[in-house]
Amino acid sequence: MLLLAGWGIVAAALVLLRTEASRGAFTVAGVLVEALGLVVAARGHLAPRGDRQ
Repeated sequence: MLLLAGWGIVAAALVLLRTEASRGAFTVAGVLVEALGLVVAARGHLAPRGDRQ
C-alpha cells in the first residue's frame, strides 16, 4: 500500500513541479529522506554495545 502511495506522490510531483529547479529540489529531498530511513533502520538492527552512562 505504501509503495502505491509513493508512486502517486511522485506522479503528482512530476505534474505539479514545472521547473527543473523544483524537480531537482524534490529529488534531493527524496534521496535525503531515503538515506535517513536507511540509517535509522540500520541503527535499529545493531547489537547493543553495553551500558553507556
